[in-house]
Amino acid sequence: MRAADVMTPDPVCISPDASIADAIRLLLERKFSGLPVVDARGSLVGIVTEGDLLRRTETGTQRKRPSWIEFLMGPGRLATEYVQTTGRKVNDVMTPEARTVTEDAPLDEIVHLMERHQIKRVLVVRDSKLVGIVTRANLLHARANLLHA
Repeated sequence: MRAADVMTPDPVCISPDASIADAIRLLLERKFSGLPVVDARGSLVGIVTEGDLLRRTETGTQRKRPSWIEFLMGPGRLATEYVQTTGRKVNDVMTPEARTVTEDAPLDEIVHLMERHQIKRVLVVRDSKLVGIVTRANLLHARANLLHA
């Protein structure tokens, strides 16, 4: 089986310019844990997940580290984390390096990618355009169908 056989086609997406409030509302309404982020041209630019939205200064859930570690990290990394925890747009908090596969990727490759990167979903692309998403639930449904076949 391949990604195209189990993926959810044309997944719900969000714009990088959308507000964090819009992203949270969409996640809660749809009962999703992550959303692909697609620009006005339809190109995949990242993913925003519950984890990205939970690390927020206004809720006191930003990352906390000892000062000596912050010193070693340097100002560039700290500036990036500040933007992520105080940002107001999806673009500020999303993960830009979304893990992707093509429609013909075998399921074992997808599972390996999920395990290696400790992620819950893999985005399916064709020519840099998002065409689907494979979640752990999609993989479990495929497994159940094979067991009952």
